Amino acid sequence: MTPNTQKPLSLQLALGPIPYFWPAAQVLDFYAAVAASPIDIVYLGETVCSKRRQLREQDWLTLANTLRDAGKEVVFSTLNLIEADSELQYLERLCAQDDFLVEANDMAAVQARVGRPFVGGASLNLYNQHSLRRLHALGMQRWVLPVELSGATLAELQQSRPPGLQTEVFAYGRLPLAYSARCFTARAYNRAKDDCQFVCLDHPDGMLLATREDQEFLCLNGIQTQSAQSYNLLPHLSQLADIGVDVLRISPQSQHTLEIIDVFQQCRQGTLSLATGNTQLQAFMPTGPCDGYWSDRPGLATATVCHP
Repeated sequence: MTPNTQKPLSLQLALGPIPYFWPAAQVLDFYAAVAASPIDIVYLGETVCSKRRQLREQDWLTLANTLRDAGKEVVFSTLNLIEADSELQYLERLCAQDDFLVEANDMAAVQARVGRPFVGGASLNLYNQHSLRRLHALGMQRWVLPVELSGATLAELQQSRPPGLQTEVFAYGRLPLAYSARCFTARAYNRAKDDCQFVCLDHPDGMLLATREDQEFLCLNGIQTQSAQSYNLLPHLSQLADIGVDVLRISPQSQHTLEIIDVFQQCRQGTLSLATGNTQLQAFMPTGPCDGYWSDRPGLATATVCHP
């Protein structure tokens, strides 16, 4: 495949919420750049740990309004794991507002949002047509494919998804694999979770965990476990469009996120071939690519060809 031969694709690009703990100034600078980027949808908010409070609620609202004024669709994401009354109270306030769409990342958020439109996050584990129909009836207008499901499974689900329901796929970034009540980052420093001293600030892309054979295997991010490798579905962009996917999600990392967005933008416009774009992305991946889940293979596997 050569440049300028890929046809434009009608796929929207979304930027997921920042999964890591960054200083407030870094977050504000990051979203100032995002406002000028070609991204269509921006997810905001803390999804991993409620102790990460560099930004206040009003700061998030100011960011949301700025991004909306820049032409972005703004969605507020909820925590993936609710553990305290204070977290539940914030969740209920967030879900009660109608200024911005909400991404529900657990069933408490779904219940709080019933009757209002929401996005069903990947951690809701929507695996079948019945679940899609049930939540669509409650107000879900877009759903995010669980990251461990394959393209073949998605193609089957797409054939019977409810009319008007959009599909979003996690297309780039370290995979969110699991959540725990224990904070792995604090434990690595022999600290209690309630006395973590915000050590996550020292790890803007999480802490890598290697096997005994020194293979980088997982990434620890507070209570979240991620893949060490960056999941990359750019080689499958045409297939994603062909099966009716509406939105591709890019997960932020501390460096090169804007360059990654630009590669996806050029590929969806058809001004850059998938093969060339995929080669360019390799330079932005901290520990290399993976896409095994998409092809129903072990998650660490990687595609060797781009699918036109």
